[in-house]
Amino acid sequence: MAMKDVGPSLGPQLMDKIGDVIRFIHKDAITAFAGADPGVNDSGDYSQKSVHTSKHSSTVLRKTLFQIMNILIKIKPNDAVYLFMDKKRSEGKPYYVYMTAGVNKFLRIYYGRMKKYLSSLPESE
Repeated sequence: MAMKDVGPSLGPQLMDKIGDVIRFIHKDAITAFAGADPGVNDSGDYSQKSVHTSKHSSTVLRKTLFQIMNILIKIKPNDAVYLFMDKKRSEGKPYYVYMTAGVNKFLRIYYGRMKKYLSSLPESE
């Protein structure tokens, strides 16, 4: 909830759809869970450079993440996620590419903050 533009309506949706972050072993696992990771299209010696995202997750989770990215673009905060998306947009990347890149960056920051917060809690016996 303390992250930029994740307020009282989008915060609970995000936490509900992602669930407990302890079950993810590393930061790439949470992006794969959200379906925002690049898909794979390899066969033998052939390797495609541009592929669609995997979209393995809930459509509601991806919609929530894209809503957060839209809010960031509209208010233009001095935030790491917005600055990263703006950099990609200024490089001429298409809308879906820079939005997905922003989602990935957001999820990695979310994962790091949640892991740090959960590790600071006292352990119950």
